[in-house]
Amino acid sequence: MHVRVHTVVDSPIGPLTLVAEDGELAGLYMDNQRHLPPVETFGEPDPAPLRVALAQLEEYFAGRRTEFDLPLAMGGTPFQRSVWNALREIPYGETVSYRGLAEQIGRPTAIRAVGLANGKNPISIIVPCHRVIGTGGNLTGYGGGLGRKRHLLDFERGADLLNGADTAAPRPMAVLPA
Repeated sequence: MHVRVHTVVDSPIGPLTLVAEDGELAGLYMDNQRHLPPVETFGEPDPAPLRVALAQLEEYFAGRRTEFDLPLAMGGTPFQRSVWNALREIPYGETVSYRGLAEQIGRPTAIRAVGLANGKNPISIIVPCHRVIGTGGNLTGYGGGLGRKRHLLDFERGADLLNGADTAAPRPMAVLPA
């Protein structure tokens, strides 16, 4: 039997729920996220097994981390895992189209299936599904909402600083009460 625990943290894009399974990150969900699993599957509240993931997320949102180095417990079908593994290869601050991702995994005609797998990514941000855009450069589909997708892409590209937006130090993440 697998042991699952979770914690909820505040972040610049709203509350995030992190789920660990047997000590590995198994989920990172935004509030009101599409394809959100039932909350009762998250396990008991316990931030301890998620300490490293929380630290890396805090570094990411502070602009000090561009890659994550965490053990992940990725479920899903073999096809979904191939898409999710390809997502991890998209460099920080860059994007790829759904078509490009389909070609990258050797399934050039599976654009729609790639989009569906991308949408079911259980570990958003760390497995950066926000970096996938439409062929014409349009922002399309994001389980956490297009506003969050735009925020993450702008953040990674440094647009907040370039556009003269509020450049105050990012607020630290905080564990929210269970």
